[in-house]
Amino acid sequence: MHPDQVHLTTRAKGRIERSFLTAQDRLVKHLRLAKVATLKDANAFLEQEYWPEWNAQFARPVADFPNQHRPLTPQLDLAAILCHVEERVIGNDYTFSFAGRRYQILRSQAQAGMRRQRVRVELRLDGELKARYEGRYLEIAECGMRPLTSEPKANQPVRKDHNAGGRSNWMDGFFDRPCPPLWRCIGDRKQNFN
Repeated sequence: MHPDQVHLTTRAKGRIERSFLTAQDRLVKHLRLAKVATLKDANAFLEQEYWPEWNAQFARPVADFPNQHRPLTPQLDLAAILCHVEERVIGNDYTFSFAGRRYQILRSQAQAGMRRQRVRVELRLDGELKARYEGRYLEIAECGMRPLTSEPKANQPVRKDHNAGGRSNWMDGFFDRPCPPLWRCIGDRKQNFN
């Protein structure tokens, strides 16, 4: 690096330190100048030399700093704020799934129009699960796993796919069948039009 560039870099670093009120990488250089080699020596250097100089230059006294926190109001439910939230869709049987389990909305809580609507599911920090629909909490109970789809009945014949997924062979040999030559077919048509 050219000496002029070093001087400009140092001046720029000073401007940045003044504008942001912080030292850029002076601590590393001070540690090197003080020949600090161990963690114990570095901690002693910080406490005895660096921090007193830092505090003298940058520290400002706190003058009447009031508490800016708002009190928790009854409308704020801290447990509902600090929880894992997901949305689920209520099924036709007034159930919804969450974390691989099914939950039933109790009959006394079920309303017409709830089906196919979204419900807010809250997993609280204490492990409790809550469901909120239109601003009110619902009473829910875990129900068993949803039954797997049943096997086809033995007395019903298995339906054969007529197309076999696009792999049917009904056109095999279609173009190999005997047919009259094209000129003859065209000639016959000309006679029919006349």
